[in-house]
Amino acid sequence: MIRFGSYLQTNWDWRAAGNFVFGGAGGALLAVIALAEMGRSPSLPVGLTALALVGLGLLLVWLEIGRPWRALNVFFHPQTSWMSREAAVATVLFPLTLAAIWIGNGALFMVAGALGALFLFCQGRILHGSRGIPAWREPAVVPLIVSTGLAEGVALLMLLFGYFGGPTASLLNALVIALVLRSWAFFHYRAALERAQASAATLNRIASLRVPFLLVGNALPVVIGLVAALFWRAALLELAAILALIGGWYLKFVIVTSAAQVQGYGIGKLQRGRPTLRKPVRRDGDPWRA
Repeated sequence: MIRFGSYLQTNWDWRAAGNFVFGGAGGALLAVIALAEMGRSPSLPVGLTALALVGLGLLLVWLEIGRPWRALNVFFHPQTSWMSREAAVATVLFPLTLAAIWIGNGALFMVAGALGALFLFCQGRILHGSRGIPAWREPAVVPLIVSTGLAEGVALLMLLFGYFGGPTASLLNALVIALVLRSWAFFHYRAALERAQASAATLNRIASLRVPFLLVGNALPVVIGLVAALFWRAALLELAAILALIGGWYLKFVIVTSAAQVQGYGIGKLQRGRPTLRKPVRRDGDPWRA
């Protein structure tokens, strides 16, 4: 297959990427907190941090729209648009989370954590619904976005526990598992793009993530975390969390911006030899036949 005419999309810029970067991390943080606390309401600073990240992501995508008040139209198509579903989830997510923290209801916060996970899933489906861009429409992008967000949520919770006080070391196993899962999701995503014969620019940009994402954002945090567990160094645990967090943010920023090539045109494989002349087929009733 020979492809030509593909170009980098310009409709979504760094502000749209910010919704996936911060909003996805905030939604995942809510889900991770709910699992970590298991029926207990988290502290106010931890819960507010998750909501602030979700709010920041939505604010950035709102600023990205040329006419900001047109953003209200996003609520009108929940039956067809995953962006509408994301907005609907966020509308319920904020008051429910605040209420759960205010009254200290752990069961209610478990529901908020489920909504945070649903918010993250909606973001993956938003990208998958963009059919004209191979880097987004590939089904493997959904598990990649979800696994990346979960790793970011665990990393953020480790940092918050380290600052406000909490069992940071107990999250190390969860971080390692999340990093392994998102590494597998990345390899699966890259192989799927190659099988789909995406443009060379897209494949090259994704391939360039091997060092900053796979090595620095995944492998290195695992090694640092294991060393920290052996010598009980809290500073090393925080460093591993920071690298995992930045690696995930960088991956999503690249996918939304610099790897987002429009489809272009394709020509099938050319064959050697001269064209074969075939005898025309004559049918009863043809106008040229007497």
